[in-house]
Amino acid sequence: MEINIDKNSGFCFGVLNAITVAEEQLKMHGSLFCLGEIVHNAKEVDRLRQMGLIIINHEDLKTLRNARVLIRAHGEPPQTYEIARKNHIEIIDASCPVVLKLQNRIKKSYTEMEEKDGQLIIFGKAGHAEVEGLVGQAEGKAIVIGNDFSGLDTIDFTKPITLYSQTTQNKEEYQQLTKMIKDRLSKCNCTEKETEGFTSYNTICGQVSNRGPHLADFARQHDVVIFVSGRESSNGKYLYSICKEHNPRTWFVSGWDELKKEWFTDAEKTGICGATSTPLWLMEEVAEKIREL
Repeated sequence: MEINIDKNSGFCFGVLNAITVAEEQLKMHGSLFCLGEIVHNAKEVDRLRQMGLIIINHEDLKTLRNARVLIRAHGEPPQTYEIARKNHIEIIDASCPVVLKLQNRIKKSYTEMEEKDGQLIIFGKAGHAEVEGLVGQAEGKAIVIGNDFSGLDTIDFTKPITLYSQTTQNKEEYQQLTKMIKDRLSKCNCTEKETEGFTSYNTICGQVSNRGPHLADFARQHDVVIFVSGRESSNGKYLYSICKEHNPRTWFVSGWDELKKEWFTDAEKTGICGATSTPLWLMEEVAEKIREL
């Protein structure tokens, strides 16, 4: 049986950079605090824990003094940096450059919206680390709308609206939300000036959005597809659904120990792929186990 690992799967630049920074710090100092799990992949987190990485939460951060803390790729709100300053904490900032750029844009837009008595909308998963960082740039006043679009009712369509997206969201759903807002504006008897007050910025990362079409092709080219990802990864769930849609014989695993021999009956070509939070070494482990099976 032919086994192929998708060359475009695995860590995106932001995640790879954060893990590289963490490894360098751990080699130099032997231990390092990390604010939140560095990546949504339990096996990769366990590997780094064994090297000395210590995962903490925001409550833990408030009690730390004179320590070194890694900021992961998701980024953090301004309050985190203020706590670090007060507690004499050295920040090792591995925020993704794409996320940092988006944070700056949102901060600027928030100031503009405040002057216009407008609203800042973020399409994303409420409570997600990246979204928390983005909302923090707007002093916590941004409206977050999730994939079910239920938050639409919290928007005042008579006021100016600026829409951004979490970098790892679904591009098609973002376009759908944009259309829904435009439809609401056209039906709410808004004046022409109010209707023109809607601006949307597609800030979804190209490294994420471009993987969907590629994985659709990859899935069709194989008899069986094994999608490797942490179960908490939103990006993983989205990319897995694309593979499953284009190849019903797609299976989701978080590690080689979840493989089942019957999945590969009569299969001549098996493809292995994963999320932006899936390490290459883990996909290689899965490939080796399939060869053994």
